[in-house]
Amino acid sequence: MDRGLESLFKPRSIAVVGASRQPGKIGYEVLRNLIEYGFSGKIYPVNPKAEEILGLKNYPSVSAIPDEVDMVVVSVPANLVPDVIEDAGKKGAKVAVVISSGFKEVGRQDLEDRVVSIAKKYGMRVLGPNIFGMIYTPVRMNASFGPKDVIPGHVAFITQSGALGIALMGMTIVERIGVSAIISIGNKSDIDDADLLEYLMHDEHTKVILIYLEGVKDGRRFIEVARKVSKVKPIIVVKAGKTHVGAKAVASHTGSLAGNVVIYTTVFKQTGILEARTVEEAFDWARAFSYLPEYREGDLVVVTNGGGAGVLVTDTLALNNVLLSPPPEKLVADLKPKLPGFASLGNPIDVTGMITNEGYVDALMTALTNDKVGAVLGIYCQTAVTDPTVIASEIIRKVKELGGLNKPLVISFIGGEEVYWAIQKLNSAGIPAYPMPERAASTMAALINYYRVRERLKQNESS
Repeated sequence: MDRGLESLFKPRSIAVVGASRQPGKIGYEVLRNLIEYGFSGKIYPVNPKAEEILGLKNYPSVSAIPDEVDMVVVSVPANLVPDVIEDAGKKGAKVAVVISSGFKEVGRQDLEDRVVSIAKKYGMRVLGPNIFGMIYTPVRMNASFGPKDVIPGHVAFITQSGALGIALMGMTIVERIGVSAIISIGNKSDIDDADLLEYLMHDEHTKVILIYLEGVKDGRRFIEVARKVSKVKPIIVVKAGKTHVGAKAVASHTGSLAGNVVIYTTVFKQTGILEARTVEEAFDWARAFSYLPEYREGDLVVVTNGGGAGVLVTDTLALNNVLLSPPPEKLVADLKPKLPGFASLGNPIDVTGMITNEGYVDALMTALTNDKVGAVLGIYCQTAVTDPTVIASEIIRKVKELGGLNKPLVISFIGGEEVYWAIQKLNSAGIPAYPMPERAASTMAALINYYRVRERLKQNESS
C-alpha cells in the first residue's frame, strides 16, 4: 500500500500551513472545517504570526511541531510552497495537499515541477496544486474550504475543477447524496485519477466512483487501472472539453490537454466506464449505485399509471441499449384480476390513471416480488384520486416488510409540491426517486449496462 495515499485518506495528524485567524480566508475555513466536522486525529495550525488559532496551539513551522505529522494542507502563496514542502519533508510528512494556485495553470510549470521534485526527495506524495482540498467521511476529515456538512455515504467524487467541485459538494447535501470521499485533484502534479481509482477500488466505504474529468495524465496507466476497478465497482465519468472551444477552456483552466473525444469514448467503452452526458445524470446514477443492490439478471419491468410516461421511459431505455421484453406470464396472471379491464399488461404495465394508492403500490410490489423479474422501474403521475406521499410511505413500508431490496427498484414521481416531498421521503429511505421519467429510466439503464460491462470484462479476463 502506498503510504502517501494511505495518509491522504486516513491521516493520524494534519498540519494546516497558512492557517488564519481571519474568517473568509482559505486557511481559516480549512482549519474550521477540520475542527467542526470532527476529524478523529490531531490538528496543528501553522502560521509564523500567531500563538493560537481557533482554540488550537499554533506553530511557526511544520518542523516546530513536536509530534509526527502525516499530512500537510498548504494554503500559502505559490512562491512559498517549495519551502513548505521542504520543511514538511524533513519532518517526515507523507502527503501534501496543496490548495495554493499559481502553478502550471498560469504557465508556471517550473514551479510545479520544483514542488514535486522536493516532495519526491522525501518520499512524499502531492495532491494538487490548484485545488479546494479533500474529504474522507469515514474518519470525519474535511480538509477543504467547501461546505462543512457533507453527508457520509458511499459515493466517492473525484473532480478536476475546484469551483464546480465545491458547488457539487453543496448539491450532494441538498439532494441527500451520501459521500465517502470528495477529492479535488486540480493540476495532478503527482497524485492523479489512476492513483485514486486504485485506492478507492479497495475502499470498503465506497460503492461507486464518480469523476469530473478534463484530461488524463498517463493514458496507458489510466486504462489499465480503470479496467481493473470496473470489475469491482462502477466508475461514472463526466468528460469535459469535448468540443474544440471546450478543450481550449480546459487548457486555460487547469493546464490539461483535453484530448480527442473519440479516443476518450473508445477508452471508456473498453474499460467499462459509464459515461454520463451531464453532471445531473452522473449524480442520478451515483445515487442509485450507492443505494441499491446490484442488478444481476432477469426481466426489467416498468409499472406506470400514465401511458405517455411509459412511452418516454421506453424510448430512454432503448436509447441506452436496454430493450423491454414482455412481462413474465405469472406476473400478468397475478395482476390481471386486480387491475381495470382497460389496463395494459404489456411492458410497460399501464395500471391506468384510475388506479388507487393501494392499487398502484400493490402492482409495483407484485412485480418486485416476481421471481423472473430482475429490476423494477416505477413511474407515477400525480392524479386527483391518488396521494403521492401516501404511495411513497406505503412503498417504503412494503420494502421494509420484505427485509429490504434484493433487486434494483428505481422510482419517478411526476407532479406538484406533494410529489417533491414524496421523492425526498423515498430517497431518505434509500429508494432512488427522480422527478422526471427520463432520469429514472437513464438511471436504470446505467445499473443494467454496468452489469453487462462487468460480465464482459470478467469473460475477457478468463478467455
